[in-house]
Amino acid sequence: MARIVMKFGGTSMAGIERIRNVAARVKREWEAGNQVAVVVSAMAGETDRLVGFCREASSLYDPREYDVVVSSGEQITSGLLAMTLQAIGVPARSWLGSQVAIWTDAAHAKARIKSIDSRGLEEGWARGEVAVIPGFQGVTNDETGRVTTLGRGGSDTSAVAVAAAIKADRCDIYTDVDGVYTTDPRIVPRARKLKKVTYEEMLELASVGAKVLQTRSVGLAMKEQVRVQVLSSFTGENAPMADTLPGTMIVGEEEIQDVESQLITGIAHDKNEAKITLTAVPDKPGAVASIFTPLADANINVDMIIQNIAHQSAGSASATDVTFTVPAADLARSIEALNQSKADIGFAELLQDTRVAKISVVGVGMRSHAGVAATMFKTLGARGINIQAITTSEIKVSVLIDEDETELAVRVLHTAYGLDAEDTAA
Repeated sequence: MARIVMKFGGTSMAGIERIRNVAARVKREWEAGNQVAVVVSAMAGETDRLVGFCREASSLYDPREYDVVVSSGEQITSGLLAMTLQAIGVPARSWLGSQVAIWTDAAHAKARIKSIDSRGLEEGWARGEVAVIPGFQGVTNDETGRVTTLGRGGSDTSAVAVAAAIKADRCDIYTDVDGVYTTDPRIVPRARKLKKVTYEEMLELASVGAKVLQTRSVGLAMKEQVRVQVLSSFTGENAPMADTLPGTMIVGEEEIQDVESQLITGIAHDKNEAKITLTAVPDKPGAVASIFTPLADANINVDMIIQNIAHQSAGSASATDVTFTVPAADLARSIEALNQSKADIGFAELLQDTRVAKISVVGVGMRSHAGVAATMFKTLGARGINIQAITTSEIKVSVLIDEDETELAVRVLHTAYGLDAEDTAA
């Protein structure tokens, strides 16, 4: 008997017919004798609809009441799934975040989970029940006991947190893709599905554009050593059990044999970046801090940073240009924060560019192999693709290029690192 968390996203829960398909999957796990907790998202598009209602009600809405409204989408799907399971002979009950209890801090709309009390779930399993839990929500661990939400994509985080709390054998994340690929198959048809990916690699891939898993959920899985399996929820009515499906396991390095043999695991791209350049910034101690402090105060994440060599015009103090990237959604707030601090920073001009894309190569094999960056730069240079910025980590190299060259860059890099699947058409 295994203890399993099954998480289903919004597309999997989009309508009663799909909920019936989900119930059939859950029933097969329950009939196999497993203890099952199911974490569900709201129906596809429902959260956006509820957010729209909040904005219509008040442009300066109370975030505590916002959480009450937007958390209702998952409450609906959890109740509907519990009903559907009961209708096919599976004892099931829904548990709200406050009933489980999923304790969080009080940062409404972006709360973080502090702990989970799983005693109720344990008692339910002793009765043979399946627990159905709304993802994305929790409750403050204080005297107010207010409903909280974990931020967009928070259902993945809920599932991993529940899996960690109940010491689950694995956490199955059902999505509209059937696993993690070496890159986006829509760009590279010969992309390969990966059987196993390390936590670190998945964290890097998620952070640089891969949309399979939410970054917070991967970080939590790595911290708590939760084995995560990515599966498709659209494989037919008579699909086999989860363990036999060709999904992708997210695991620790110790579960992957010869982790260094695969130099590059995957290539990700992200068009949701914006580039900002501040010209003629005074070259003096504290100048760079004066740029990034107001951005940090505005909770804006800065990614790539380039500071040019200081130059000096005749009769003037030395100055330098500073270039960096921010999420495209935060561009307007970034510009506002920088312009408000212009007197302190002392820059001459602020230049912006939204037609950029970040391309990243990721792989734990980089730790023991030289030449990864050189291969990347040489391959892009041979196709006339100009690199505007570079950033690295221990297992990642990212470059900023023109947005129009995204697909070409992904394709040529995928081939250069030997990631193309073999042609089986012959």
